[in-house]
Amino acid sequence: MRLLNNPFVTSGYISPLYFCDREEESARLISEIVNGNNLAIISTRRMGKTGLIQHCFHHPRLAENYYTFFIDIYATKSLRDFAYALSKVIVATLKNFGRKVFDLFLQTVASIQPGITFDSSGVPSFNLQLGDIETPEATLEQIFHYLAQADKPCIVAIDEFQQIVNYPEQNVEAMLRTHIQHCPNARFIFAGSQRHVMGNMFLSPARPFYQSVSMMHLEAIPVEKYIEFAMAHFERDNKSISPEAVRALYNRFQGVTWYLQKVLNLLYSVTPLEGSCTAEAVDRAVELVIDSFRFTYQEILYRMPEKQKSLLIAIASEREARAVTSADFVKRYRLISASSVQSALRSLLEKDFITQQDSSYTVYDQFFAIWLRENY
Repeated sequence: MRLLNNPFVTSGYISPLYFCDREEESARLISEIVNGNNLAIISTRRMGKTGLIQHCFHHPRLAENYYTFFIDIYATKSLRDFAYALSKVIVATLKNFGRKVFDLFLQTVASIQPGITFDSSGVPSFNLQLGDIETPEATLEQIFHYLAQADKPCIVAIDEFQQIVNYPEQNVEAMLRTHIQHCPNARFIFAGSQRHVMGNMFLSPARPFYQSVSMMHLEAIPVEKYIEFAMAHFERDNKSISPEAVRALYNRFQGVTWYLQKVLNLLYSVTPLEGSCTAEAVDRAVELVIDSFRFTYQEILYRMPEKQKSLLIAIASEREARAVTSADFVKRYRLISASSVQSALRSLLEKDFITQQDSSYTVYDQFFAIWLRENY
């Protein structure tokens, strides 16, 4: 296998060589699937849910015995979007298994046939447009019918699954739950980052998915594991990084995987051969990463309504803001009123600028939060 120029991957999944730990989580996920269980994975965003799922999909126990489909529905706004995204992922996956496998899918999902073409070598292309799906309910029914009769068991992982509660269609949860109940040939992984929404979906007796899955809460990788991982990759190319540097970085971002990878990627690139990266270099690297996003952050604030901007800055200043509609909070940050804070809070949550955990609010993008504190 060709080695990467930079071992600290910031997007996608490459191979186990560049994947840090998660041994217990991987073993459990694989065990749940092969033992016939569906699974819900909940964690904050950028903690590594996607990487964990892809890592397990590449494990021989799953890769050799299942068709694996991964769909990210974060950007979907309706059931039509969902049906389109799922169709596209299945087509992209099955075309790697030959014409016979693909034809079975095409014959079953008749509603997308006009959007599939084949080149001279018989390789299919997905040319379907979103508007071509006239009845998403029918398309989904056909897709689940295919999953139920596929020649190998299937695993469908749906990332940001909580997005379905925002679809305008009625009873989406109940419809999907019914399809899944009647699809014994497929196992499902539901990953989500909005803890309270995901918790309500799977733990509330009034919701269709109640007690239908095993639950997994994904926490930060232990710091000692990350230190070991980072030092090994630096040493691979005759570089070094001190344990104190990795620990300082880990603590600064509470072990959230993406931020660690982003900064380590830069630290690795600027450390020369035979050179050493110390804790002092971490702050400078963080500054450089944040500076690279500076114009994006400026543009975001420029386009943001003043009430939302003021509240966002206040939450960033608090790091973890509580009682944001209280008279004390409103007065401390010179906000207009509790009611204006409430409406701004709702908008910031809907746009994912902030996240909520229990009764506290934080700026979702930790780099953005640091930039706000340093500039406002």
